Amino acid sequence: MHAVFVDASETLADLFETISNPLDLPIIINRDPDVTPQQLPRVLFGRAAIAIIDHTALPTEIARQCIGLKHVVFLGTGARSYMNPEELAELGIAVHLIRGYGDTAVAESAIALMWAGARNLATMDRGIRTGHWLRQDGVQLTGKTIGLIGFGGIAAEVARIAQGSGMKVIAWNRTPKQCEGVSFVDIDTLLAQSDVVSLHLLLNDETRGFLSRQRIAAIKPGAILVNTARGALVDETAMIEALQSGHLRHAGLDVFDTEPLPADHPLTRLPNVTLSAHSAFRTPEASANLVEAALQHCRRIVAEG
Repeated sequence: MHAVFVDASETLADLFETISNPLDLPIIINRDPDVTPQQLPRVLFGRAAIAIIDHTALPTEIARQCIGLKHVVFLGTGARSYMNPEELAELGIAVHLIRGYGDTAVAESAIALMWAGARNLATMDRGIRTGHWLRQDGVQLTGKTIGLIGFGGIAAEVARIAQGSGMKVIAWNRTPKQCEGVSFVDIDTLLAQSDVVSLHLLLNDETRGFLSRQRIAAIKPGAILVNTARGALVDETAMIEALQSGHLRHAGLDVFDTEPLPADHPLTRLPNVTLSAHSAFRTPEASANLVEAALQHCRRIVAEG
């Protein structure tokens, strides 16, 4: 049995080579982060039992061509954005996710996007670079309320950091949760009371479009929206209109409906938006956690036969 890391960046490839144990199963590393789905059967040599995938789509029709493939170790939690786990299961291919590896990294990025929006940092930076001295009033967040939609590991880290900044933290979760210092409320209360709304839901059929036009309209006027989860959780058109009208003060976005974000996308022309390239989880610490977790998955698969 062997594995193939099908779309390794240089950073992750080096980490796999550094962290892996000589006693681990053989892992072939394909150092091509731009590999296409159509190339995967060739990259997997038509016989690899385990595919390690970072960000490349695995359509079901392509998986059918990957003879011998039994396991996909997806480097993250959002596999549904790249493949259909239920359809793969019908082909005898199990999809394994990695949770928690980048909770602190993503939380810190969410907080950074929040502060950038509160103080108009990206707007002033862009202005200065083009010769415009854009002195703008910001918002002081100490004493303000941040509302967390979804409350897993990342949201818990956001809550910890926000509490340390003197913010009040409220949250909504689909199932009951408890966390010291966090008040759990219904979604309508959260939207109405939050000065910052931060999304922390997994994307599935139930959560797709969760922040609908109606819910965006219910957000407290002048609030900041932060999304480090998945772009499809939000009605993008309604969000853009809310930003244009000023109903939303600012949006800090690391994720989008279409990635990479097209250069002519309406979001790129809005002054009250801070954009990052789906990179909230990209820190050396998170990457090391990710690779170690992927190797543990592979070791378990081999041990189970």
